[in-house]
Order: sequence, then C-alpha cells, then structure tokens
Amino acid sequence: MINNEVHPPVKYGKTGVLIVNLGTPDSTNWFDIRKYLKEFLSDRRVIEVPPLIWQIILNVFILNLRPSKTAKAYKEIWMKNENMSPLLYYTKRQTEKLSSSILEENIIINFAMRYGNPSIKDRINELHAEGCENLTILPLYPQYAAATTATVCDEVYRVLMKMRWQPSLKIIPHYESDPLYINALVNSLNKKVKEINWTPDLIIASYHGIPKKYFDKGDPYHCYCHKTTRLISEKFNSIKIKTTFQSRFGPQEWLQPYTDKTLENLPKEGFKNVLTICPGFASDCVETLEEILIQGKESFIESGGENFDMVPCLNDNDDHISLFESLIRKNI
Repeated sequence: MINNEVHPPVKYGKTGVLIVNLGTPDSTNWFDIRKYLKEFLSDRRVIEVPPLIWQIILNVFILNLRPSKTAKAYKEIWMKNENMSPLLYYTKRQTEKLSSSILEENIIINFAMRYGNPSIKDRINELHAEGCENLTILPLYPQYAAATTATVCDEVYRVLMKMRWQPSLKIIPHYESDPLYINALVNSLNKKVKEINWTPDLIIASYHGIPKKYFDKGDPYHCYCHKTTRLISEKFNSIKIKTTFQSRFGPQEWLQPYTDKTLENLPKEGFKNVLTICPGFASDCVETLEEILIQGKESFIESGGENFDMVPCLNDNDDHISLFESLIRKNI
C-alpha cells in the first residue's frame, strides 16, 4: 500500500527545449580528438559501410592517422581565452540569448551535442529531473539530412526508450526555407558586402557535403540546399550565387560541385574576387573557419585569385535568435 503522505516530491509541469549541434572535442589534445572522432565516425547514419569492415578500417587506420591532422585544424581556430571551440562557444551563447528572449517560468532551454559533451542523454535526463513533461528538440541543421538531423532523432529516441515516465516529444526537422532564416542570411550578406572594400565577382554558398549514394537512396538534403540558395538569390540578386559542397571524406563520390575544386578553378574562369557563405552551419566551426577561411582562401589565392572573404555564420546574432525563438514558439 502506498502512503500518499510520504510520497516523495515530484517536479512536473515544465517544457524543455533542447537545441542540438554536431559536437566538438573537449580540447585539441590528440586523445580528446581521437575520442570525438571515434564516436562521430562510428555512427552508422554517418558512415553507411558494413559495420565489421568499417570498424577495422576505423580502428586500424583512421583513428591512428587522422587525429593529428584534425588536431592541427582545431588548433588553428581554438578560442584560447575561453578554452573551447567556436562551435561550443556560439552554441552556449545561442542558448543564453534564447533563455533571455523566452522568459517563461515553465520553459527550460538548454543545449547538447550529438557527439562529445554535453551529450543528448545527459541533457534530456537533466530536463526530465527538472520536471519537463514536454520536450522540444531543435537540431541546428537548417537542411535535413539523415546523417545530421536523423541521427539526432535516433539518439533522442534511444534516451526516451529507457524512461519509465516519458515526456511528450516534438522535433523541428528542418527550416531551410523559413522566411526568418532566409532574411537573416540575406542581412548577413548585405552587411559583409558593405564591410569589404572590393566587389565580389561571385558568391559561393558552400554546404557540407554527403556521399552521392545517400542522395540516390532518397536523402532530400541536396534539394534543401539548392532551395536555400535559390531563396537567398531571390532577395540578393545583385551578385550571382553558386552552390557547392565541402568536407568530403574518403574515396567515394560526394555531392558536386566540390567547394575546394571550385575555388581552385574560379580564377582561371575569370572570377578573381570571391565571397563565400556557409548557410548550412548554425555556428562557425572548424569546417568554416579552417576549411574555408584558411585552406579555401589559401588555395584560391595560390590559383590566381585576388580577393577572398567569408560571411560569418549566423552564430548568436539577433536575427538568428529571433529565428530560433519563432521555431520554438511554434513547437511548444
């Protein structure tokens, strides 16, 4: 028989909002980089290779060779004063600003990383302990892909499967064409064009790539990326915008055109002044700051280019926070 008079207090009646980004190593230390890469590259949504074969390749070759190269890239962009990656810094800032914008006592806003820390599991358990009976997940991937948004969903489901008292769940799957998102990107482009003292011949909209076979299997990511570029171009039509795909990994064919090859060839085609923007990244990170702004610029200039710059990601700017607030309020 249960004695209601001695029932332990239970927190309830709250709504939890969890914004989720890709992740980051805890430091630029080789072992931290290796740990992060192992978790990331072990995800079968990310690498669709028979697991037995892939685990041999991963553990024997990749995890012994790649951490040094990746550590070097992170050291180039690591925020030394804050002792964290830009992605972690801006995700924390986004969470803080959102919490200040949505000042409602029954709503708790936090963030998690799909890989690394803080984990989705830990954050959902924290929100649950605070009495969150409703849960809204905002993956910070504007353009849905199985390797990004879907794997966030997978991890959320795995956590909830182990709960006796599950919260209700809403997941915001994509926002590639949301007017607030498009306007935020257009505003960031206009701001950057006014800041630089040269006129771009071309704007490159660079998105993270995926293997072409994922697209062939029905992944809508490629279409969402082109849709975002088209909508930006409708509002910012003074300079042509070209869609490319970056960050390919391994020998198989990925979505094309490739950003790195495009930047190498543009000066030969007469485009010597190029501005880049990375609409698919919610925060500046190693893929934007090191791969594009350092490696991409170096390659472009060495190939005969004259001027090169990159529009910062939307990060924690006010337009971005307004977009997040709008998405969240529609889904709580």
